[in-house]
Amino acid sequence: MASKADFTFHELEQWLDQHRVTEIECLVPDLTGVARGKILPREKFTEDRGMRLPEAVVAMGVTGEFPEEGPYYDVISPTDHDMHLRPDPATVRLVPWATDPTAQVIHDCYDREGKLVSFAPRSVLRRVCDLFDAEGWDPVVAPELEFYLVARNTDPDMPLKPPIGRSGRAETSRQAYSIDAVNEFDPLFEDVYDYCNKMELNVDTLIHEIGAGQMEINFFHAHPLGLADEVFFFKRTVREAALRHDMFATFMAKPIAGEPGSAMHIHQSVVNKLTGKNIFSNEDGSPSQEFYWYIGGLQKYIPAAMALFAPYVNSYRRLARHTAAPINIQWGTDNRTVGIRSPVASPSARRIENRVIGADANPYVALAATLACGYLGIKNKIQPSAECKGDAYLGDYQLPRSLGEALQQLRDEKDLASVLGESFVTVYTEVKEIEYAEFMKVISPWEREHLLLHV
Repeated sequence: MASKADFTFHELEQWLDQHRVTEIECLVPDLTGVARGKILPREKFTEDRGMRLPEAVVAMGVTGEFPEEGPYYDVISPTDHDMHLRPDPATVRLVPWATDPTAQVIHDCYDREGKLVSFAPRSVLRRVCDLFDAEGWDPVVAPELEFYLVARNTDPDMPLKPPIGRSGRAETSRQAYSIDAVNEFDPLFEDVYDYCNKMELNVDTLIHEIGAGQMEINFFHAHPLGLADEVFFFKRTVREAALRHDMFATFMAKPIAGEPGSAMHIHQSVVNKLTGKNIFSNEDGSPSQEFYWYIGGLQKYIPAAMALFAPYVNSYRRLARHTAAPINIQWGTDNRTVGIRSPVASPSARRIENRVIGADANPYVALAATLACGYLGIKNKIQPSAECKGDAYLGDYQLPRSLGEALQQLRDEKDLASVLGESFVTVYTEVKEIEYAEFMKVISPWEREHLLLHV
């Protein structure tokens, strides 16, 4: 049987037969990265080969709210049209925690004319990858995804705490790269790796990050669309495994006060399809103009893309001085204080790491946006600033400090909209404004503590 990347629908049916699948989870990633869709019996899935959902299903906020009026409805019909969903055979995976043999398949969203729904996150990433393809380039990415394990918490008014491990104790101090601290959760991670193996997810290294209960998983480098799918599947997998061990896994950017935030660092390079060589390196092994232009594009457009990289009010709590997260768009070689890092590597493996992106970002949107920034840099031959060789935390903030500020910058940046699609930017910013307005209705403990009797 062919590799999944080349699966036809006939081979998909053979795979379902081979694994004796009786149910199919038909999944569509929405703007937040949540899995929406339907569960179908195998027979129904085979007969219909697709399904329909209202188009607004992929265009709502994390609270489930929609705008009531405005530009949103210039893109999405107020009569709530159906999307026609088609399964991507390459995405079929088992659901390893299901009782009965169950598969999960990611679907693409089409309109009634057979065109991709432009504001669906997977469509946006496809659009950007197609731009690279038209230039004869293959983008290559490798995400590093951080997350926290926390004790089960059903009261949102109570702060989160590290979970209790095998020793019967919770972490009370930071354990960066500690093997023993990871081993505290061996039973959980044995399940995670078992699930990933059964789902054929190409996860690489597991490490303990700086924060108490903070972990990081690295993915092998590959094509952006397939890796976005893997991150999407992995988040579901870790959350499910954690629940089975009486704890939560969270990808919030800043879940615990006083602890570092969680990022999704994305390493990226570009390969020439004809030669198979990394365009970031010259023949003599030195950095190419394309390498510098790509960095220049990231520097120019990251501030306007921050609402895509840091999509929630909580995201901006992570981006603070001296917290292992960047506050700038400086670049440097082997420098973790900058927002754009070039790791030490051979010429063939020369790559650029975007360290700004939060773990809470939708992987499809984040990958599309960072590739769009680099693409624009090369196409417009944008020169970067001088390399930062010192501590970039000593400089000024160069990123938006709030979701409201980030949304305005995204609206104002027409170059990004031309690459990502104006309809996507319109839908995204309108939905995020609703979320921001919902947040502003909430009175925080800090306000009650410091303002109640003092102002």
